[in-house]
Amino acid sequence: MTEPTFATLVSRWYEENARDLPWREPGVGAWAILVSEVMLQQTPVVRVLPAWRAWLDRWPDPAALAADPPAEAIRMWGRLGYPRRAVRLRDCAVAIVERHGGAVPDKLDQLLALPGVGTYTARAVAAFAYGQRHPVVDTNVRRVVSRAVAGEPDAGPATRPADLVACEELLPLEPAAAALASAAFMELGAVVCTARSPRCPACPVESVCAWRASGQEAPAGPTRRPQRYAGTDRQVRGLLLGVLREATGPVPHQRLDQVWSDDVQRARALAGLVTDGLVEPVGGAAFRLVGDGPATPLPLP
Repeated sequence: MTEPTFATLVSRWYEENARDLPWREPGVGAWAILVSEVMLQQTPVVRVLPAWRAWLDRWPDPAALAADPPAEAIRMWGRLGYPRRAVRLRDCAVAIVERHGGAVPDKLDQLLALPGVGTYTARAVAAFAYGQRHPVVDTNVRRVVSRAVAGEPDAGPATRPADLVACEELLPLEPAAAALASAAFMELGAVVCTARSPRCPACPVESVCAWRASGQEAPAGPTRRPQRYAGTDRQVRGLLLGVLREATGPVPHQRLDQVWSDDVQRARALAGLVTDGLVEPVGGAAFRLVGDGPATPLPLP
């Protein structure tokens, strides 16, 4: 009797143990899946869940988002982090409307051509929304493949072309089975084959795991140092955006000056928001979220 493949073992485990997440439900469309994938980048599931639901309640399809100014996307993004994703998602919606009649394309090259859609997101949408056979490789998948196949305790900080090749070699030939396996690899890395505290006895491929057989320990520290937040430009940017999100019109420069006491750092953070296309000056004396209303200077008191 033929032994089950690596993908089969992980897929069987996934079908019995996968977390109940709304974007995995039958019938969820490509737009909802695209939104989830953008939101999940560098953001925990628990924070994404309410934001994802609120976003789709307001913008159930690309055309709805494309019809609103980018300022509204930034507002809805709230404190989810990395707010440029909101602008890129709105740019993506505009492109989907202009190039594809409002429907998220199902061809990989067309997905890759959308603003803000990279190697991972394009393949994730193609696989999870359209059931296609593509290697979907994130940090979790790289770690699973690195450990189970290559016998290495960690895959390193960045995805390489070799990671796509190694993952694709594990996928079943049948597209639907390959899409299921891609989701299963990701889930296994997220909840069992974790970076610092892997639950090897609960792993469906423990018996064939090259890393487990080698007896190597998990790395003692993170592959990359966690980014400091307190006192950084990121914190100042977040504070400035918080004021601008709550405003109903342009915010005078004097009001933004109250956000942070270091004039140089505050000016640098504000300039960065302008450069990133999140904020725009109004009349030289005020600022607002990009595209937030007509270009009318705000009278100074």
